[in-house]
Amino acid sequence: MAADLDPRVALLLDKMACTELVHRLARGIDRCDADLVNAVFHPDATDDHGMYQGTAADFVPWVMEVLAGMRRTQHVIGNVLVEVDGDKAKGEAYFIAHHHVPGESGDNFMVAAGRYLDRFECRDGTWKISHRHAVYDWSTVGASTDMWDRANMPGFAFGTRGHADPSYPHFAGA
Repeated sequence: MAADLDPRVALLLDKMACTELVHRLARGIDRCDADLVNAVFHPDATDDHGMYQGTAADFVPWVMEVLAGMRRTQHVIGNVLVEVDGDKAKGEAYFIAHHHVPGESGDNFMVAAGRYLDRFECRDGTWKISHRHAVYDWSTVGASTDMWDRANMPGFAFGTRGHADPSYPHFAGA
């Protein structure tokens, strides 16, 4: 926190930095961008997703492998609450995660909803996640009803995984 800032402004900046980490992590997961996911965690961070519990460094390749079995995902972040205490903060962020998953008798659409309980730390002036705990509230699954024929819709921009997604050149200024 800069000494010359109004404490209320400094608090808002800290909260915004933590909130942005939550959004960047969701983007990294949906774009299957391991570098972006790694960038939001401190090197000694941990993650607890229930089916995975361990270091964030090991979580990243694990989740990329899980995502490889899905056609696409979209994590929507809802309510975000961040409470800052000096150089540490706790957060709760609601999520609804949409998953397009291949199935034996056709593709499925699975939705999982819950909350991310995050611990953030500001080290050397940079906020990052030190621990993430995924808490699951509900889920549903059904047949996919995606109706877009992506191959035959040349005038439409569709999201893709990785750096070919339209968001990468958008943020790069292209």
